[in-house]
Amino acid sequence: MGPAIALRLRQHLTLTPQVQQALRLLQMSALEFAQEMDQALSSNPFLEENADAPSGDAQPPTAPRESSASSIEEVVVPQEAPASGGGERDHEEWSGASDAQPTLREHLREQLMISPMGSRDRALAHMVIDSLDDDGYFKLSFDELAALVPPEHDVRPEDFLAALRLVQSLDPAGVAARTLEECLELQLLTVAEDAPGRACALDIVRGRHLQLLGNREWARLQHAVACDESTLHTARALIRTLDPKPGHRFGAPEARYVVPDVVVRKVRERWVASINPASLPRVRLNRAYAEALQSRGSSQSLSRQLQEARWLLRSIEQRFATIQRVADAIVARQRGFFEYGEVAMKPLTLKLIAGELGLHESTVCRVTNSKYMATPRGLFEFKHFFSRRLATESGGAASATAVRAVMKELIAAEDPRAPLSDAELARLLAQQGLRVARRTITKYRALMRLPSVDVRRADMRR
Repeated sequence: MGPAIALRLRQHLTLTPQVQQALRLLQMSALEFAQEMDQALSSNPFLEENADAPSGDAQPPTAPRESSASSIEEVVVPQEAPASGGGERDHEEWSGASDAQPTLREHLREQLMISPMGSRDRALAHMVIDSLDDDGYFKLSFDELAALVPPEHDVRPEDFLAALRLVQSLDPAGVAARTLEECLELQLLTVAEDAPGRACALDIVRGRHLQLLGNREWARLQHAVACDESTLHTARALIRTLDPKPGHRFGAPEARYVVPDVVVRKVRERWVASINPASLPRVRLNRAYAEALQSRGSSQSLSRQLQEARWLLRSIEQRFATIQRVADAIVARQRGFFEYGEVAMKPLTLKLIAGELGLHESTVCRVTNSKYMATPRGLFEFKHFFSRRLATESGGAASATAVRAVMKELIAAEDPRAPLSDAELARLLAQQGLRVARRTITKYRALMRLPSVDVRRADMRR
């Protein structure tokens, strides 16, 4: 059959540059957003700093509205003035630049630069690297990462597995592990296969027997891995040479101070969320330049910059209006937390907030990413208020955060001479109507970094 020409009709989603810009700004933290505004002010002549705008009593922008292109010129979003003293700070940065030790992320990115791979794989690997914590662990889920990618790139959660394996193959060994066991296993795999104790050490790590190792239960551990006493001793010595926090050997990342995006206060018996004026940019359209361009006409590049300035101001409005809506929904759902603390935290999901506000779940995920809420109970990331649902005896539901808070109270009130085991904790929670499996209790206790009953009993004896 010869070649032929045919017309095909199909639908596909295309994000305009304006929408892409709005999504990018929405995902930024308050500090990243402030840096973006500084760069926009320095690069676009049609934007100017609104020096006359009040800072302390600034009101958050209203919800985006349908308007003409000219009306966006009236948008003025004030913010508190940045701290002065730039000259002295610049001097400090210059003096210490040559002695700075590379961070873990910089070290990994340098290795990616010389690794042969496609642009898509490289981009996914960079996302994994950016998600590592200071210890070098990968604690996010693939679903969370995939939600940050624009839909037109067609990135599925399972696509990140290959990127994670790629980052795990980089130096230092053990980086990008999801658990301590995986971290130690990655390091053991770099040891020569004929090294004494390597096979036994791998059995300990892969069999999840680290708790026995930590509790010094040598007899049970020897039986679990089926080895002799001498081999077990060699394997223990080998495991002690491994680094449980491979990210710590690199320079600490630059200190980043958290600027809360939202402030929560109690006003007339109601909990109210409002945009923090300190997180708002103080920028507006330069009317003199805009009017001169419209009256005289000019080059296409200047017209494009004027349009970009208007798009930016509209995106700023959309960013803060969306943050305000999500914050209002969180506060409305978690009133019990603000009144009584974590024991009153309700189960909440991104999907629930997205459906309530008529937003896409990925949009809510962007809002909760690196956004913070200042409350009378402390400073919390938006993600803190999202907790999975656990069933209760009465047929209702409790959040995992509330269950952990009750567990912490039970352990704090236990008899030091007879500490509570995980099974006993599960029984006491069941008496309060919270049905939680013992293995879930063990998982939550580990997340809260609370020692096991054997360790707590041993501490009491010492």
